[in-house]
Amino acid sequence: MTTKQACGEQTCQQVVDRYFLEHRAKLIDIAAFLDRVDRAGGAIVDKPDYRIAALFEALNVLSDGRPNSAARVLTIFSDMTAGLPQSAEGVKRAEGAAKAEEVV
Repeated sequence: MTTKQACGEQTCQQVVDRYFLEHRAKLIDIAAFLDRVDRAGGAIVDKPDYRIAALFEALNVLSDGRPNSAARVLTIFSDMTAGLPQSAEGVKRAEGAAKAEEVV
């Protein structure tokens, strides 16, 4: 038994075997979402909504092969404005990504 297995950690193959189908389905969901946006007349490539742009930026992070992809994706979808909101009055929902002009 290796040290990894003795400590309860999984091998790369065990992680892939256990979680691949779940995450494959999530990627198919993203592809279906982008197809729906495209069919609805959304300009995905030319002038995307800031949330779609953030999604594509996150997908690039996932494919660049560099470490800490979860933290880097989280940063993309984080609101980095300096000030705290004074009130939540009138706020009906979260946007899920910061607009480019809102980032400090």
